[in-house]
Amino acid sequence: MTLPAAPGGGRRTRPRTPAPAARTAADPPRSGDEFRRGLEETLRRYTGRRCEEAGGLDGLFRARPAADVARFTLHGGERRRAAFLWWGRRAAGGRPGDGDEATALRLAGAPELLQTCALIHDDLMDDSALRRGRPALHADLARRHRRDGMLGSSEAYGASMAILAGNLALAWADDMFAEALPEGPAGRRIQEPWRAMRTEMVAGQFLDLRTQAEGGFSAPTALRVAHLKSALCTVERPLQLGAALRGAAPELVGALRFAGRRTGLAFQLRDDLLGVFGDPRRTGKPAGDDVREGKNTYPAALALARAEALGDTEALAVLRESLGDRTLTPQRLARFREVLTALGVRAAVEGRIERLSALALDRIDRTCDDPAVRRGPAALVRAATGTTGTTGTRSS
Repeated sequence: MTLPAAPGGGRRTRPRTPAPAARTAADPPRSGDEFRRGLEETLRRYTGRRCEEAGGLDGLFRARPAADVARFTLHGGERRRAAFLWWGRRAAGGRPGDGDEATALRLAGAPELLQTCALIHDDLMDDSALRRGRPALHADLARRHRRDGMLGSSEAYGASMAILAGNLALAWADDMFAEALPEGPAGRRIQEPWRAMRTEMVAGQFLDLRTQAEGGFSAPTALRVAHLKSALCTVERPLQLGAALRGAAPELVGALRFAGRRTGLAFQLRDDLLGVFGDPRRTGKPAGDDVREGKNTYPAALALARAEALGDTEALAVLRESLGDRTLTPQRLARFREVLTALGVRAAVEGRIERLSALALDRIDRTCDDPAVRRGPAALVRAATGTTGTTGTRSS
């Protein structure tokens, strides 16, 4: 996703200004689009340096987990976490050319490496075959093991190597954050949300696995997992990090966190719907994996609750027979989708996403006076939640 540039409105006549001086790669970015390009360059340089360091330890270590982490981080991804951090800083008064802009650019790379760790481990725990339209890392490593005629179990090798790669991504994320950490009060302010963000991510994954193992389906628990596993680390904490870097007032930080929490929850609910109804050619992930794994997603829990309340034994049979069945065929998945639609679950989740998005947009609208700053995070909210409503958009 390319970050939206500050909107320009209608066609205007502007006075001639001298051509800007040539900039170097080390210069701070001056717009949202430049931020995205600068972020990619920062990640490329950082992972390249870490791969060089890995090569100093061992050539094979560089060629496998280090290079795998670099490729995973650099190829694909919407950069939502970095983008929300950037706009949290802008909402707190950060402007192009400010002295902390280069620091924000480096700090924004750390959540992207943290996300690399989360996705590599998540794919392994979920036994997902695809990520971003390509084989998941553990599956690709198992394939290489078989191709090279190595000894032992290919699956165990792939799983073990993916764990190491995820751990390495986490170490790099912490290192990148520590290297960018400013001295003084700003550094102290941003350490707390970064520490919380990492633990919350693990807590969410733990609850996800635990509820799946217990076999229970609860809508409140599903929302709790979504809050911890996705809403906080995807939107709320990055916004808080960006605002804290600028020393934002508690009222502003609270408003951004309010918007971020609702955006992040809507983002996860959208992901839950795509997991059932999405097109793998567009999502880059197989459809129905959450159903086959028997995950306690909000749509699944809501469907079971509604079918039980209605006494719909046929719908209950389809739901119970599908959830947790790893042999689920495309035809039976289609039937599962039909049941969710007939029970009104798809419409209900869509409605909740719209309401959460509207609340987030309204809070951003009432918090940000600068139209350019207001439109930036609002566009990110709509992109993350898959909504197109205009709630919360004031005229310039």
